[in-house]
Order: sequence, then structure tokens, then C-alpha cells
Amino acid sequence: MAASEESLRKALAEKQSAVEAHGNAVRALKAAKASKPEIDAAIEALNSLKLEKSSIEKQLQAAVSGSDGDGALSREAFRQAAVNTLERRLFYIPSFKIYRGVAGLYDYGPPGCAVKSNVLAFWRQHFVLEENMLEVDCPCVTPEVVLKASGHVDKFTDLMVKDEKTGTCYRADHLLKDFCNEKLQKDLTISAEKAAELKHVLATLDDLSAEALGAKIKEYGITAPDTKNPLSDPYPFNLMFQTSIGPSGLSPGYMRPETAQGIFVNFKDLYYYNGNKLPFAAAQIGQAFRNEVLKSVFESGKISPRQGLLRVREFTLAEIEHFVDPEDKSHPKYSEVVDLEFLMFPREEQMSGQSAKKIRLGDAVSKGTVNNETLGYFIGRVYLFLTRLGIDKDRLRFRQHLANEMAHYAADCWDAEIECSYGWIECVGIADRSAYDLRAHSEHHVKNVFDEGQREGNIDFIGTNLDKSGVPLVAAEKFSEPREVEKLVIAPVKKELGLAFKGSQKNVVEALEAMNEKEALEMKAALESKGEVEFYVCTLGKNVPIKKNMVSISKEKKKEHQRVFTPSVIEPSFGIGRIIYCLFEHSFYTRPSKAGDEQLNVFRFPPLVAPIKCTVFPLVQNQQYEDVAKVISKSLTTAGISHKIDITGTSIGKRYARTDELGVPFAITVDSTKDVTIRERDSKLQVRVSVEEAALVVKSVTDGLRTWEDVWEKYPHHTSGSADD
Repeated sequence: MAASEESLRKALAEKQSAVEAHGNAVRALKAAKASKPEIDAAIEALNSLKLEKSSIEKQLQAAVSGSDGDGALSREAFRQAAVNTLERRLFYIPSFKIYRGVAGLYDYGPPGCAVKSNVLAFWRQHFVLEENMLEVDCPCVTPEVVLKASGHVDKFTDLMVKDEKTGTCYRADHLLKDFCNEKLQKDLTISAEKAAELKHVLATLDDLSAEALGAKIKEYGITAPDTKNPLSDPYPFNLMFQTSIGPSGLSPGYMRPETAQGIFVNFKDLYYYNGNKLPFAAAQIGQAFRNEVLKSVFESGKISPRQGLLRVREFTLAEIEHFVDPEDKSHPKYSEVVDLEFLMFPREEQMSGQSAKKIRLGDAVSKGTVNNETLGYFIGRVYLFLTRLGIDKDRLRFRQHLANEMAHYAADCWDAEIECSYGWIECVGIADRSAYDLRAHSEHHVKNVFDEGQREGNIDFIGTNLDKSGVPLVAAEKFSEPREVEKLVIAPVKKELGLAFKGSQKNVVEALEAMNEKEALEMKAALESKGEVEFYVCTLGKNVPIKKNMVSISKEKKKEHQRVFTPSVIEPSFGIGRIIYCLFEHSFYTRPSKAGDEQLNVFRFPPLVAPIKCTVFPLVQNQQYEDVAKVISKSLTTAGISHKIDITGTSIGKRYARTDELGVPFAITVDSTKDVTIRERDSKLQVRVSVEEAALVVKSVTDGLRTWEDVWEKYPHHTSGSADD
């Protein structure tokens, strides 16, 4: 807990005790019929204490709500102002608005589309182009067998609780999170110790098991938000949208919950395309779908500031799968990010109740806090990407997954979390997933799936002719000289297995051949000592007896010319909508009009992501000025600069305010036929340039070739009484 908040809570508790004690003293004086001056003095002291208590309450409220106590917007008021502006200027709106909308579905309007397009264009430049990645585009509809192999069918779940009377579902962790935040922000009477406990629950929320989550909900007496009815115990709910492929309905599928699986199943072809060389990375941008349990986000025709773009049912992901030799996770460009220093939140600090702190990336890797160089390199590249977009570096941290959050196969996982009015939001996940994904698709057993139209040659889904994928998703390291290695040899005796298992022989043979070295050697030892062992065959779903004469297990020395292995995967996964929403909040601010009678909204988007780079205004309605404006507009179009020309007769001050509210960084005002002014949005400073230079100056700054400071130094300054009117 922040020291100021903790001290304020302690001070408030002490002051409350003092108020109660003085109140009792006043009542005692009155009961004893003390003199009027004595009672009046005691009442005056009591009122003074109440005023002091009220002052501490205001300070504490400001500390927990995000207000600075001097009239600055609270988190909620700031969010509402930002969301209202975003909706009014059509950055995004609820989908199907005229039908009262659907929770978790949004439409991007023209400026929102432009921001999203610019963010994705920069993502491609920063990652795909600079890292020579292989970009793919795979279908949104995915056969069930693929997601069965990846584990999504069985394990892609959230923990839910149900209203025991109405059956309404809620995310269990969200209810607990909301309860803790509500108590911390609105119940000023809780002790510093209780506040510290609630903050610890929030910090370790993702580490809670279903049982621990249910226990906390019962301990805090949390009920259904809408009805106050009791809640069920937490249970898993699969988040995927199910569908079927083809008209028969016999080929089950799902709308993909992530884009990564399309890359994994194409690994063999991508590896070949890359010249059979590692490391390499594949990337994909596309839509993903998750059947989230959401509260309504459409209230009285407005976007509720409850969910926004942070939790939706259809969203854009940008994912990278970097394939690397598990024995060599160094990175040739690691030195480029090694000296970056930013907020990191290792799991040890989380568990001990500490805060994130600035750590040099190179130190985090060398000390083993970050598992390896390649993972560290991508953490650094993600930091650079987000901060160049316009994310405030002081409200960006990298949080390491707690033990319970990580899958058993993962080597290390970090989330890039951005602070906004909702708190810290996970926007990018960077994980070392080991070799799990490729192995899962190599080893998973599948069945042929045909619909009834097979007889007529109309096949909805063609599986393989094998009982498993049959495609080894592996890489190879060729040796300059052959190496002698000891290899495990498993030789099932098919004759004996056929006599024992008849039609199931094939299943048993494949299960024996699929054993790893540890399993095989344990079986060998058991057969030698006992002569028979029980062996589980997954495709039969039961144990079968294996005798010594049914299989030969040995180790042989062989010469090898190459090492065949399953690559590890480093996966950065970007939630584009979440990043964009946080960017909206980090860019939004208000400033007073020149008259001081109203607050004007401004988005300080960097030129890189601004929806419109420049506006062109004739100062007054004048045909000559309008002709010059059209010439400049044509030059901007030729230079590839998005812009808007406004020849309405509205005052120049109002036109500036309109474009500031869209986050347009530059405005060209035509007030002569030879020279024009260029105004910068945030400083409101203006320079004079020739008509011929105007488009080139704007392009050089928006392309990052020079800064506004460079322009300010080079060109004559311009002042105008009407510019900020």
C-alpha cells in the first residue's frame, strides 16, 4: 500500500476514536449537569475533531479515487469525459446501436478505424519488417481437432459463479476484484491492515485456485450484484464460440480464440520456406472470439464506462511465434535493448506485497529474473513499441506471472500491463511456451471426420488416413562431423501383440512406440523383475497387460549426422483493442478556452498514430485562400498525408478546437497566397512557411524525420490574437 494512504487510514482511525471518546465525554457532562461553559467547551472541541476527521476523509478519498484533492478529475469522472468524447466524435460506438446494442461488441468509427490502422501499420514496421518475420493469414473458423490438440477444448475456461435463484452467470474473479476495489475506494472506515489485505488479494488474484476463490467470496459475503442472491461455487466455463463446418453439422468447429494455432499447424511449411533454418518468427494479425461473460455496456443510448474496449467478444490480436533452438535461446540483437530501464514486477515482489520498480533489462536477464535473452529481447521491443505509440512509460509495467498462472510447460511469462482509469490492464503477453504447442500438434491422435455426403464426394472436413496427425513438427541441426550417440530403441513384437489384442493391436503398438525414454526404461525394469506390467493405451481408454515377450526395449549406439528436435516458442501476443483504449486515455486531457469559460477536450496523439495528420483552413471565406488550400491539400495527398480541408465560415478558434478534439497534430491556416501558418496542437505555437513548403514540413515531422522543435528553430514564428480565440 502507498505510504500516504496507509498513514491516512491510520490517522482516520485514530481521529474516529477521538471523536467517539469526546462524544462520550460530552454526553457524560450533560448527564452530570455540568456547567454550561464546560459543556460548550467540550462541544467546541468535539466539533473541531469532527472537522479534522472530515479533512482526513477528503484526503483519503482523493488518494484512493485518483483525484489530487485540488479539483482534478477523479478516475471515474476522467473516464466518463474521455468516453463521452470518444463516442461523440465516433472513435467507437456500440454495435447494433439502434437495436440497443450487444454487450462486448463495438464498431470503430472513421477516426477509430484510422487510429487502429496506424497502430497495426506501426506494429508491422516495428516487428514484421524490422525482424524479417513471416506473416500469415489463417481462417477464423477452426476444426475441433486442432483446438482439441492445443488444449483449448478442455482447458480454455474462466471460473464462473451462478446466481443460485436466477441462474445469471458472473466471472468469479471479477466479483472479487470489484468487491476489493469498492471497499478500498469507498469505505474509508476500514483499517490500514484490512486495506493491506484487500490489496494483497488484488495482487495475487490470478494465483487463486477455484477453491481459494470460492472461499474468499464466502468470507467476504459477496452476493449476486443484481439480486443479492447467494452464489454457487466457482466452476469452469469454456470461452469458445462453437459452430459446425458444412451443412451436415457432423464436423464440429470453433471460432478461433487466438490466432497462434494457425501458425503452429503451418510450422513445417514455414520452416521449409525459411530455408530449414532457425531461429525464425511468424506473425499474424486477425480477429479472435471469446464468449466472455459481460455486464451490459449499453445504458440509455451511451457507452457505459464499465467495460469499453477492454473486454469484448470479438477483438483483434497481433501475435508472434518466434521459433528457437531450446538449447540456444540467445538473440543476435539482444545488445540493442540490454540497457533499457523500465518498471518490472517480478513474482517475488508481488508475493511479498511490494510495488513494481525500475530494473535494467540486462540485469533482469543476467540474474535469471527473465528466463533467457530472446524472451528479454522481446520484452524490450514491446516496451519500445508501446512507448513510441504514446503510452506513458510511468504507467507501463511488466509483471511476471505467478506460479499458479503459468502452464506447467511454460519456462517464463510476463505481461505488459498499462495503467488506466480501470487500474492495471494486461495488454501484451510475452511467454516462453517451451516446445509444448508443436509437440501437441505432432502427437495428438485424431479421427477421420466425414459427413454423410462423403458417398457423393462432398467432404466437409478431410482428416488424415492415420490415427494421428502424422506430421513431425521438428527442426534439425546438421553436424559437420557424424556423432556417436546412444539411442533408445522400442521394438514391439507385432505377432505376440496380434495374438493378445487382435483388432486393438495397432493401438497398442503405436502407444508403445510413443513412449518417452523415462516411461520406456521404467517398463523395461518392471518387465525384467515381474515379467508383466499394466500399460495405459489412451486410444483405447484403458490399461492392458504387456508381457516380456511382447516388446523389446534397449539402448544402441548409433552414428548421427544431425540432431532432430522440437523448437521452443517465444510468443508475444498483443491485444490491439486494449492497447488502443489505453492510448485513448493516456492521450486525453482538457484545457481551458481562452475566455476561461469552458474546458476543451484534446487528444495528444503522436503523429505516428493520429487519425488525421493535418487540417487545412482558409482563415476567412475568400476564393483566393480557398484555391491555395486546395493546392496544399493536393500536395498533402501526393505526400501520403491524411488530412481534412475545412472551408466553412466558422471562426478559426472553433475549427482548431474541433480538430484538437480529434487529436490532429498540425493545422495549416491559409491567410495569404504566398505564406501560411502551421500550428502545433499541444503547444499551440505557430510558424510561417511558404505554400510550396507546407506539405513537406508536415510530412517530415509526421514521418519522424524531424521534430516540431526542429521546425520551431528553423522557421519564422507567428503570433495571432485570433489563433486561440
